[in-house]
Amino acid sequence: MNTTLDTEKFSEMIKSKRGSKGLRLLANEISISASTLSRIEQGNLPDIDTYLKLCNWLNVSTEYFVLKKKQDELKNHGDVIAHLRADKTLPSTTAEALIQMINLAYESAKKEAQI
Repeated sequence: MNTTLDTEKFSEMIKSKRGSKGLRLLANEISISASTLSRIEQGNLPDIDTYLKLCNWLNVSTEYFVLKKKQDELKNHGDVIAHLRADKTLPSTTAEALIQMINLAYESAKKEAQI
């Protein structure tokens, strides 16, 4: 499976969560350097330790920012379902409703492909 990180999504989520908090203050809280945090917010790739710290701070899975080839995504929509169930900020009733919609959409797409 060919994968890469969505650095734009990653940096935007960091900037959004940081809000008006100072770069140095936040970097200190996360235990990374301010210059590293600045580079990441500009779209640069972090090292693995920094990536793990930031994913933890963002409260997301390390796979949240991973991009896959389209064919891999089409083969298995289970990743989407797993993310919905793992999202602690999403009410479980909402997650289950979204999962039902996703399953129905995939079933419909499979039926259309067979016609």
